[in-house]
Amino acid sequence: MEYTSAGAAVNLPNLFADLVRCETRLYNALNESLRERHGIVTSQFEALRFLRDHPGARVADLANEFAAGVGAMSKGVDRLEKSGWVERQANPADRRSSLLVLTGEGVRLVEAAERTFTRQLTEMLGNGIPDSSLSVVAQVFSQLRGTLERDRVGLPAG
Repeated sequence: MEYTSAGAAVNLPNLFADLVRCETRLYNALNESLRERHGIVTSQFEALRFLRDHPGARVADLANEFAAGVGAMSKGVDRLEKSGWVERQANPADRRSSLLVLTGEGVRLVEAAERTFTRQLTEMLGNGIPDSSLSVVAQVFSQLRGTLERDRVGLPAG
């Protein structure tokens, strides 16, 4: 099925396949490096990085950011807590939820893992996309993500 954009035909199913396959390969490669060097996987790194950048976040905030179910995200936080990287603190504004805080060990881990993550991502994208195109790709994906989030597309049911 083709879609015409600015006079050029785009095969949308092929575009979707390219997006998904690229994401999967990047995610898997980053997963492997993070596991080897830091003992964590990409999803854990992303959660730790979010918590570092959003002090006082709740499980619901993580679930919203990653378009995941609250139950699944809570189980992931349980694993981070068990590993000693995150602590739950009482939420003074809502006794039903907890605020998530990185421990000192969690801060050190996310900072070290971020260096590995950024270095590898730079190598993979730098070898695959010309510098002149990378900013365009970043802008296009930022716009697409903004539209999907604004319209609440792809949120888990229930």
